[in-house]
Amino acid sequence: MNGREVRRFRPRFRAGHAAWLLLGGFGLAWGLAGGGLCPSGRAAQRDSGRIEARVDALLRQMTLEEKLGQMTQVDLGALKDRDDLWRLGLGSVLCGGNTDPEDNRPATWRRTVLDCQRLTLQNRLQIPLLFGVDAVHGHNNVLGAVIFPHNIGLGATRNAHLVESAARVTADEMLATGIHWAFAPCLAVARDPRWGRTYESYSDDPALVAELGAAAVRGLQGNAGRDRYGALACAKHYAGDGGTTWGVDQGNTECDEATFRGIHLAPYRAAIRAGVGSVMASYSSWNGVKLHGHRYLLTEVLKGELGFDGFVVSDWAAIDQLHPNYKEAIARAINAGVDMAMIPNGPGQANSYRDYLRYLAELVREGRVPGSRIDDAVRRILRVKMRLGLFDKPYTDETLLARLGSAEHRAVARRCVRESLVLLKNEGRVLPLSSKVRRLHVVGPAADDLGMQCGGWTISWQGGTGTVTPGGTTLLAALRKAVPAGTEVTYSADGTDEAAAAAADVILVVVAEKPYAEMMGDRKELNVPEEDRARVRRARASGKPVVTVLYSGRPLILGSVLEDSHALVAAWLPGTEGDGMADVLLGRAEPVGRLPRVWPRDNQHLSTSEAEADPLFPRGFGLGYARASR
Repeated sequence: MNGREVRRFRPRFRAGHAAWLLLGGFGLAWGLAGGGLCPSGRAAQRDSGRIEARVDALLRQMTLEEKLGQMTQVDLGALKDRDDLWRLGLGSVLCGGNTDPEDNRPATWRRTVLDCQRLTLQNRLQIPLLFGVDAVHGHNNVLGAVIFPHNIGLGATRNAHLVESAARVTADEMLATGIHWAFAPCLAVARDPRWGRTYESYSDDPALVAELGAAAVRGLQGNAGRDRYGALACAKHYAGDGGTTWGVDQGNTECDEATFRGIHLAPYRAAIRAGVGSVMASYSSWNGVKLHGHRYLLTEVLKGELGFDGFVVSDWAAIDQLHPNYKEAIARAINAGVDMAMIPNGPGQANSYRDYLRYLAELVREGRVPGSRIDDAVRRILRVKMRLGLFDKPYTDETLLARLGSAEHRAVARRCVRESLVLLKNEGRVLPLSSKVRRLHVVGPAADDLGMQCGGWTISWQGGTGTVTPGGTTLLAALRKAVPAGTEVTYSADGTDEAAAAAADVILVVVAEKPYAEMMGDRKELNVPEEDRARVRRARASGKPVVTVLYSGRPLILGSVLEDSHALVAAWLPGTEGDGMADVLLGRAEPVGRLPRVWPRDNQHLSTSEAEADPLFPRGFGLGYARASR
């Protein structure tokens, strides 16, 4: 805590405060480890009524400054003086992008989060802190946590129950580190794979995104009812982020309202029915109007028509994009319906959280932001905190730490990997690999690279190569463990070991996109890298059966890779559990994955609407070992 000793809180009781505490005498907290039964309709009504009474009582006591503090979310790296947590009554902290505690270990995360909570609870009304993190495919910022396949792989499973189980594990590991809020699931319906966030989308089909997104909400928040959350989900990015022209990140979605509603709003209807407690606005625009300033979509549609009663959080510094004058940008965002502002800048930087608080207070006093809008935003934030049980139990169960990265959790991820693999080609039934194979030669640097197997948003924002986190298993390591006794697995990263190739019964080549995340992942063409195509060509020239496994965050233009491979498996970005791939390749599990999106034939017809006319593979395609080969 920057060398400062945390002060012991001494409760201060005032008239009204005691009454509020009496209203808070019931307990809402429940852990995912303990589960919970869905309350009856009458009990749920009582819970809702009690929460609203608590919120009203607390709001009546709050000053304007205390209300504005609740509407402020600060990146941990921007908190140069953590005493601002209680002095300013800040409502939320996040660790975004590459902001991590010192050594990034689970126990350090937990200590950091709990220290922030202890400081925050020194505020006058003891309003707890809500801590958020980008847990988008597992608790992926934390060393040793289980990393699940990215959403495009989960989309290939078409298994809502499995997606819910994966989200429940994510919540469990997140709560172990003291964190209650995941900025997930992403409900983008990615219509153009040139977009660098395509892998965060379950599908280009809004119905599948809706089904799996709702399942993820249930998994994160639990099934104890609308007014009791285990952890907090965040449906993002509202709305239309997956429909931008040419797949440009933070771009413009150009379509009429009927199309927008049918494709891009549909998943949010399902998430709201599932009880999602928070929604993140999108950087993108709809017909030229940025979503962060879009009152019709944020207030009239989301909160009015769809009945969303949680709160809307902005994306990272996204408010700044609404106007060059920061004060004007704040006015536009809050009046449009943003309830909490995500602010990555600290004191001494432009557009810092202190600037935000000062300008927003001025806007209220000038009448440019109505007091009723402030009360609505704060009511929504407090409602969610009470549904999480934070007022009654601000600290999570420390015993959950023992389950982070556990064999039980990894087993769920392994099943996700198994069911996500899509068999695109199986000429001569090369797969599954026969038990008679005595020499298996594995080629490609990605075969033994955990970072490439996991992709972006893994430990760091853009991801990385190499052993990025402990506890994971690469495909090469998984195969070496799993092959029958007497089978030799050889390896050549560059594929130039001609002797090993000549001695092999089968050559397995792993080709891959290098890790990337938003913005950096946008591409104009989607060809498989030439060095990977060359490795597959070299393997084919050996005259041996060639199995190609593709790691990618989207369908790539396969070109010669398809012709040069006897078997081809789309493995997406499978995460840490390479054993799941070995299960399918060795025939211990049937390939059941089906393409969650259209696979384009060439770079001239990449978007879904273009590719559907003449796809290389249609949405829903996937071979099984018992079915005819392509």
